[in-house]
Amino acid sequence: MSEGVVHIVDDDAAMRDSLGFLLQVNRIPFRLYDSAVAFLEDLPADDGGCVLTDVRMPEMNGIEMVRLLKGKGYRSPMIVMTGHADVPLAIEAMKAGVVDFLEKPFEEEVLLRAVRSALELGHVQRDQDAALVETRRRIATLSPRERDVLKGLVEGKANKVIAFDHGISPRTVEIYRASLMTKMQAKSLSELVRMALSVEVS
Repeated sequence: MSEGVVHIVDDDAAMRDSLGFLLQVNRIPFRLYDSAVAFLEDLPADDGGCVLTDVRMPEMNGIEMVRLLKGKGYRSPMIVMTGHADVPLAIEAMKAGVVDFLEKPFEEEVLLRAVRSALELGHVQRDQDAALVETRRRIATLSPRERDVLKGLVEGKANKVIAFDHGISPRTVEIYRASLMTKMQAKSLSELVRMALSVEVS
């Protein structure tokens, strides 16, 4: 399971403590925040964890916080907790990008299932983000001509066409292509193209 932290945001001290105790017993790392404002002031990095927030809170409610975080490009999965009257709000939150909502009162196992699922998703997203950073780093090492050849490959052009476009020989394109495979650490042309598309090289 992911080692990410569950960030619990709730203005109800008893609820915060209860959730913290449940996660502690199940050996899931967590941090507590008494408001959306407190969480935003101490905004943690996208570390493979998740956010568990109440909907109704003073100053800023959970939905407003979700929208603000999404606007900042924050990718950690978010779960909202809601009372029965707030279900329409929770559905609105789903549309805003939360991964789940829990209607109070909920069973402990339901909460644990939702948290573990969000942590797994957060772990996957963290790995994907790390892969994108590494792909961008590799692309930054390419020469201008290698980038030209890569763009041609992404567009599905044959070596001869790429050679014609840039006034070089097909053999030279092959050399650049081999260098691309090495620098990008791609095992196949399809992997090379997939890596380039993931960072919008076109």
